[in-house]
This record gives sequence, C-alpha cells and structure tokens, in this order.
Amino acid sequence: MGKGSRRMAVLVGCNYPNTPNELHGCINDVLAMRQVLVTRFRFDPSHIDLLTDAPNSLVMPTGANIKKALDRMVDQAEPGDVLFLHYSGHGTRIPSLKPSHPFRKDEAIIPCDFNLITDVDFRQLVNRLPKGATFTILSDSCHSGGLIDKEREQIGPSAPPAKATSLSHKPKFIPFESILQDIALSTNIKTSDISTHFLEFFKHEASLIFRLPPQEIGSIKHLQPDEGILLSGCQANETSADMCPNEAGEKKAYGAFSNAVEIVLKENKGSLSNKEAVMLARKVLESQRFEEQHPCLYCSDQNADATFLWQPNA
Repeated sequence: MGKGSRRMAVLVGCNYPNTPNELHGCINDVLAMRQVLVTRFRFDPSHIDLLTDAPNSLVMPTGANIKKALDRMVDQAEPGDVLFLHYSGHGTRIPSLKPSHPFRKDEAIIPCDFNLITDVDFRQLVNRLPKGATFTILSDSCHSGGLIDKEREQIGPSAPPAKATSLSHKPKFIPFESILQDIALSTNIKTSDISTHFLEFFKHEASLIFRLPPQEIGSIKHLQPDEGILLSGCQANETSADMCPNEAGEKKAYGAFSNAVEIVLKENKGSLSNKEAVMLARKVLESQRFEEQHPCLYCSDQNADATFLWQPNA
C-alpha cells in the first residue's frame, strides 16, 4: 500500500464523571493523541472528530454518536486513506451470542450511555473498508484484546503475571452484569434475554450483536487479508489501568497504555512498525511495573510489519 492521501481520526475519551464508574485520565489520553496526530503524523485538525464527556462537550461519546462518527469516516474512505480510532474508557466482556461459541465471551467498549459497541460492530466496519485503506484502532480499555472479531493475532497472550503493580490505579472495567442490571431497571421487562433489553432501550442504535439473529452473527465473514489493525491495551482476559492524579507521584491522570504509546513515540522519532509499537509499549509498562497488563496486536501478517499510521517522511 502507498502512503495515504487522506488521514482521518475519531478520538473518544470517556471519564464517566460523577458516577461510581468514574475514571480520570481518558480525556487527557485523547487530547494528547490529538496533538501527536497533528504534529507528527500530519493529520488535518478538521479531519479529527473528538468525542468526550467533559463538561460542555459539543458531542457526547454515546454509542450512537461514536458509531455515527465511525460510519462517516468509513463512508468517506478511499483507497490509500489512513483511518484511526483511539478509544480510552471502560471495556467489558459479554456472553457470546454466536451459536458456535456458547461458552466464550465477546469484547466491547462502553460509551458514556452504556450502549455497547462490540467486536462484531468493529468487524463490520473493517469489512466495509475500500481496498487499500487501513483502519487502525488503539483501544485503551479492559478486555480490549480481540476487539475486532476474527482478526488475526500477531502479539497475543503472555504468561500469567507473578505480581501486580504497586502503583495506585483503577481498572477500566465495568462488569457486564452491572451494565445489564442498569438497563433492565430502565426497560422494566422481566426477561433474562440480553438482546431484548438492549433492543428495547437503544432500539435501532443497539449493537449488531443484539440486532442480528445468532445465525447471522456467526456467519459474518472475515475478509482475508483485511486492513483492520488493533493495538489493544491488554489481553482479552486482562484489565487496563487508569492512573489517578496526585497518587504515586503523578501530576495528571492518564491511561497506562495510552501513556506508554506516547512515550514510545517520543523516544522513537523515526517510523515504527505496528509490531514494534506494541512490543515497545509492553517494555514501557514492564518498566513501570504493570506486570498484569500486556498490550496485544491483531492484524494481517503484512500489516504487522507495516508502519504505524503510515508516518509521512519528515
């Protein structure tokens, strides 16, 4: 693939303020990434959509708004374009509704209104890409490994950690049972069927995983090779850390993985492959004693060695 003619990004930071699920560093993460995209990767600021739940935010990061921004970006994409999503916020795992995976779970990100965006939704977005365009997802959230359904694993699970970090942090995770309980209270429907509650509450804006029959979910194809690239903050069975300000000597809040990527980019001025970016981010987290968090890479063999965000020459 040649250099992208256009560069488009959607940046999503969810801090969930004034709720029991409040985080502190997610908005900082995407604001820092916005600066990196403009100054290093030459993104036009007008081609960057920023969605945060900060006070007086123009566009709240609801499930519907995030999907609209992603749909618009994919719809505008042409061969050679570089598309990017940076998400920083909570993640979760839901019981799989695919008939072939009755005992497995699917990964999802948690927008501010709990309208989940799942691995099936991201697979559908990747499948819609025009040939020659790439879509890189950097997800700093719990259980983010595997967030593009059926994507090839390049850097995957590591051995279980011997010990956890001593640094003060909060995991970016909300149990799916808590999410379902909140939504069930609003729907007031007495059923254990997950899809019924999400469809009643979010209607046509609910995730594909709740709208499609189980047989159709399992039949969504993985185009081989595709141009989806996932840099996940952790393995599918792990949590990602949100570092709080004024604790452990920190001056501001940040996501551990987002901060690690920012450090890697600052310390390496030349181009990096997607594989190198993830492996170096792992080393940063290890040096900071995050032994329980292992970033992963999911993409085709070709894109594993491709340059991260197809950085232009200086």
